[in-house]
Amino acid sequence: MPSRRSSVVGFVALMLVALVVPSAVATDGPRVRATVSFGQWQTDPPFDRFTVPNDRTRNNHQLLPQEVKIKAGGAVNFIISGFHEPTIYDAGTQPGDINANLVVPGPPVALINDPHNRIFRGADPRPLSQDRVESVTFPKPGTYLVICAVHPHFVIDGMFGFVKVQGADEND
Repeated sequence: MPSRRSSVVGFVALMLVALVVPSAVATDGPRVRATVSFGQWQTDPPFDRFTVPNDRTRNNHQLLPQEVKIKAGGAVNFIISGFHEPTIYDAGTQPGDINANLVVPGPPVALINDPHNRIFRGADPRPLSQDRVESVTFPKPGTYLVICAVHPHFVIDGMFGFVKVQGADEND
């Protein structure tokens, strides 16, 4: 009888584990992560970053793609090439809502510092290695504004995009 009881307990434990595993693996499904290139180095004419590591004039000031979709709880990996500062504003914020006159002064350039609806501000790019990755999670559905807070990149170049976060039950 004890071996039968052990078998039943083992079977029940195995079934409970089987019920938990799919929810843990769900974060590995479609649309749980996206990649956004935050600036891109140019190759025409040829560019040797070994000898000129951060020639800012050779960087495209764009987010590519300009819009990504993920599921709630997913993440966006911002691959930052060059002198950029990813800054994210809460769902519903539009580019025209940003007060670009609120800044952290340079040198070498001012960084936008509008805290209204800001939910994430990346590392200050001035003292850091400028090429890096910052991964950010989005727990709630909504459309989030992402800008480059380097003042001329946002104001002059229009460097912004959107992260559309869908609920778990929504489809494309």
